[in-house]
Amino acid sequence: MRGFDEYGLAMCRYQGELFAESLKYAACSTPVFLRRFMYSQTAARMDGNGFMFESLSVEDAIAEIEAEFGQSGYGKIRYGREELYWIGYIYRYWAYTGETSSRNIYKLVKPDELRQLYVPYHSLDPAAVVERIKEAKGLEEQNLIQRGVEILKRIRYDKLKCKELYGQVCEPNDKYK
Repeated sequence: MRGFDEYGLAMCRYQGELFAESLKYAACSTPVFLRRFMYSQTAARMDGNGFMFESLSVEDAIAEIEAEFGQSGYGKIRYGREELYWIGYIYRYWAYTGETSSRNIYKLVKPDELRQLYVPYHSLDPAAVVERIKEAKGLEEQNLIQRGVEILKRIRYDKLKCKELYGQVCEPNDKYK
């Protein structure tokens, strides 16, 4: 877990502004743009260090994302400017302080979920927002480790059960042939 510093603050503000400006510059719906962004090379570069030294304007970043995925007018849903700024800020805060990729966070929490949390959470500290979301989804670090252990135990049990039934160790795809 990384501390929140001036660089992180600048990154959060940049992504918040990027999301808000997507209303003006992106032709597609908000959910489509956000998905494209979170899977884009731009987001991957932002996940690393040094992005703020690229001097890429918000408009150029949106154009880069549209060049990567192609232009689209798909969808009609548009979020409010303040909602988008907050969603962008929270996603970047989580990625920056949690030292994880935008893509992974997007898989955990979709934009429509964050949009529903905007009204009750927008006045909270970003750290509190991330903690509450993790708590609500059961994503505490200890819980993730425990879930991983349980999955491995289940895989081991399945392999042993398969050997008992069929006389051989089966891989998960070989089960019940």
